[in-house]
Amino acid sequence: MGIVEGIYVAAEHEAPTEPVERVRVMPGRGPEGDRYYRTGEPNEPGVGRDLTLIEAEAVEGLASENGIELDLGEARRNVVTRGIGLNDLVGRPFRVGAVRCVGIEPCDPCRHLEWLTKPGVLKGLAGRGGLRADVVSGGEIALGDPVEAL
Repeated sequence: MGIVEGIYVAAEHEAPTEPVERVRVMPGRGPEGDRYYRTGEPNEPGVGRDLTLIEAEAVEGLASENGIELDLGEARRNVVTRGIGLNDLVGRPFRVGAVRCVGIEPCDPCRHLEWLTKPGVLKGLAGRGGLRADVVSGGEIALGDPVEAL
């Protein structure tokens, strides 16, 4: 079992992410206040657009192994975890606080992330860029909440 170490939302595309202590997350819509929060038609199930997560250990590894320092929010994922392998949750149900999810696919880093941050991020986060998830049952996520496979 892991814990929620950080929660981040960005109100607009390419805007810096802002840390929050808690966020309400809805199925098919994602975290309230985030740039990808769907107000119209909900996200299609099975595509992993509701919630993104990354391990704090991956961001720390980027610094120690590649010399690339990022603040946790610069990874541009909604939830930063500690103590749980997110790649192990692909295809599996899990919960983050009160929110029940299913892991859809790895959230591989992209060139856009590298453009918004620093050169080398794409290669440095390869294979550990996080997880894309569908939200099955919404609720609230708060700092310190448990993250666990079901």
